[in-house]
Amino acid sequence: MAGKVTSQGTGILLVTANVGSLFEDPANLQKAWLREFYQVMHTHKPHFVALHCQEVGGKNYEESMTHVDSFVKELLSSDAMKEYNRARVYLDENYKSQEHFTALGSCYFVHESLKNIHQFDFKAKKFKKVAGKEIYSDTLESTSMLEKEKFPQDYFPEVCLLLLLLFRHAFDLVNIHLFHDASNLVAWENSPSVYSGTRQKALGYVLDRITDQRYDKVPYFLFGDFNFRLDSKQVIESLCSTAIMQTVRAADTNEVDKVIFRESDNDRKVVLQIEKKLFNYINQDVFRENNGTLLLEFDKELSVFKDRLCELEISFPPSYPYSEDCSQGKQYMNTRCPAWCDRILMSTSARDLVLKPETDEKLLTYDNIGPNVCMGDHKVCSFSQGASKTTAHGKKFKCRYRMFQVKYYL
Repeated sequence: MAGKVTSQGTGILLVTANVGSLFEDPANLQKAWLREFYQVMHTHKPHFVALHCQEVGGKNYEESMTHVDSFVKELLSSDAMKEYNRARVYLDENYKSQEHFTALGSCYFVHESLKNIHQFDFKAKKFKKVAGKEIYSDTLESTSMLEKEKFPQDYFPEVCLLLLLLFRHAFDLVNIHLFHDASNLVAWENSPSVYSGTRQKALGYVLDRITDQRYDKVPYFLFGDFNFRLDSKQVIESLCSTAIMQTVRAADTNEVDKVIFRESDNDRKVVLQIEKKLFNYINQDVFRENNGTLLLEFDKELSVFKDRLCELEISFPPSYPYSEDCSQGKQYMNTRCPAWCDRILMSTSARDLVLKPETDEKLLTYDNIGPNVCMGDHKVCSFSQGASKTTAHGKKFKCRYRMFQVKYYL
């Protein structure tokens, strides 16, 4: 995309990845994941890379956190990253402190061609030149190069906020992980679902926080696992418009245990079966045909923020939930209705930075990484802006890192 590194422009690559699966089965999944990531690096040849990870250490982090260090060391020492002579890695690995633990990780890589990069030291209250590669983990609160703050617990997001002054512009990079739909049955009850409403509240709080009066307002990019879901009620009505619904209740509680939709003829074949953690639809192709974009009309959670958040056109299939079987790279699991959970969003001012009148839109890419390969239960989402003559990188750049986190337990 960007071609060879020149003094004429700066290419950036923003990547979000829920990496929980990688630490459950590192022997099989990590190799393929890294290969696909390195291929994107080779294709776009960015000068600055921001990799936002969620569920670092895996879903069973008490057992799997030991695999994180080897993953990061492999990333830093690989041939694909050898021209990135400066790096900052922030890992929240301190799972013993449940009050603060978020399992977020943010990794930033700077190409050797970029000069005069400075990072803010909050204790010294001054910028310091960035040199070498450094990893920060465990108790991030004690790191002077990072400001960490905990959101109120009655809000649900896990947030890592980075303020980066780059490309002669200042902008925020925000690593965010919002909560999932706990039950398909509850999500199906109302339109919009109760989960959607609470995510809306949480995301609104985050946006208010990063645009408050404490710091100068700057363009911002939010990328992470938003856990945005399709409007379940409307999707099911569309997929099962001619089917007959059967409700099955638990014998002991009389609560709805499963909902089954059957064809009215054709031997009453089951079209869709829903349980708390089951969404088994008869034809997964509907989520893959034309990249599933016919279902985008049910992707409504972002519409509430249309005046504050923008997104490039989605032209890739739903990013979750994929099979974790290494031989099933394009197969969805039957646990949830597929949805575009992993996204890269931007403020209107950030959009203006990447979509200037002189911008060659061929240099912009918004896509999934590893579409045909098992990357875990989430596909990796990336945004790339190739180098152009309008983004000179020979000037002095200053970085200021901020992290705000919360963990909510149901």
